Amino acid sequence: PEPDRSMQPIPKLIILGRDGILNEFREDHIKAPEEWVAVPGALEAVSRLNHAGWHVVVATNQSGIGRGMIDMAAVNAVHAHMMRNLQTLGGRIDAVFFCPHTPEDGCECRKPLPGMPLDIGRRYGVDLRQVPMVGDTLRDLQAAQAAGCEPHLVRCGRAVLLDADEIAELLVQVPGTFVHHDLGELATHLLERDHLRDSQSGGLR
Repeated sequence: PEPDRSMQPIPKLIILGRDGILNEFREDHIKAPEEWVAVPGALEAVSRLNHAGWHVVVATNQSGIGRGMIDMAAVNAVHAHMMRNLQTLGGRIDAVFFCPHTPEDGCECRKPLPGMPLDIGRRYGVDLRQVPMVGDTLRDLQAAQAAGCEPHLVRCGRAVLLDADEIAELLVQVPGTFVHHDLGELATHLLERDHLRDSQSGGLR
């Protein structure tokens, strides 16, 4: 018989930024697939999360579209390239949400505003308080905070330049932020926390 889907637990969902988290950040925007270079270990981290039952969604500001620097065909080609690279490692990203607007457009989806994570929460029917949201900038963390997600900072991408005092100031602005060296360390943190919760609940959720 078919399993009763209504009894299935809500999937574990994590929201990742793209530039600086999955791939190396470029000031001039990623305009073609060959400019997309994975952060070492990032795609392996996504695969590890997938295999542990996590669904991974990307939320990314892509103002290069609004500025006319890149078009939708280029964005789609870059994301197809990213997906292929991930697939070779046994991982997948469920969906990519992106804001194409410039800061001057006054949209509600550009981080630090919470439009994208709120949209993701509605689409997946999840309580965002249970959803980690990962970024490498203050505005990523502010978007997570505004949406009610659990904020996580990875110290790759733009955050690699932050010193201890700047990290401390960031934690004052977004209390409760978890700080990790990179996505691999974050994945280990989440998987260890899952294991601890499972063992405490006797394997029941």
